[in-house]
Amino acid sequence: MCTADVRDPWLPDRLLRTERDALMPLLRRTPEASFDLRTACPGWTARQVLAHCAAALVRIVEGRLEEGVFLPEANAADVAERESWPLGRILDELERGFTEAGPVIAETDDGKLDAVALGEWVHAGDVREAFGEPGAYCGAGLEFALPLLSVTSRRRETPALVGVLPDRPATVSLGNEIAGRPPARFHGAAATLIRIYAGRPLVRTRYELTGATEQELLIYR
Repeated sequence: MCTADVRDPWLPDRLLRTERDALMPLLRRTPEASFDLRTACPGWTARQVLAHCAAALVRIVEGRLEEGVFLPEANAADVAERESWPLGRILDELERGFTEAGPVIAETDDGKLDAVALGEWVHAGDVREAFGEPGAYCGAGLEFALPLLSVTSRRRETPALVGVLPDRPATVSLGNEIAGRPPARFHGAAATLIRIYAGRPLVRTRYELTGATEQELLIYR
């Protein structure tokens, strides 16, 4: 269970391990040239996104979480450090992070690292989309990503929203109620909802959003 008031500390671990099992075989069999393809992250190739993901997770595993560790400047430095690494070394580090970071996140009391696990899953979608693979921002991990999004949207103080997802069995409740303002309403695919909150391109999507703007719903700014 993972709601605004009750945190499931092992939810990030389940998301990371599920994504590991789905993503790593794809990465291992993809030709190396494909990792130079550009992603939805401005300025970053698939290889650089994965280097960032690997670095972030292993920092959590090793407890190297100094102030400012996940700010853009620190992320860029981590990616630059890995520019000379063979691709296989980056993928090995990423697989280690997917496997070992979840239990460390579960041990934290404040849950602040939960959003990192969600971000890793979103980045996996960025890579899938760059490769032209199906399942970007959905797939097996979605059942864990949506409740994590619910918690993260509240922590990041986005306005309340009720999401009606025809491809999911139930509605989702995100964000925080604001006095005098009714909850926003979203109707569309779950993957599109993820794209909105993560600030990913919405080209070729179809959805209805009333009572809030896409900018207000961003959790990664």
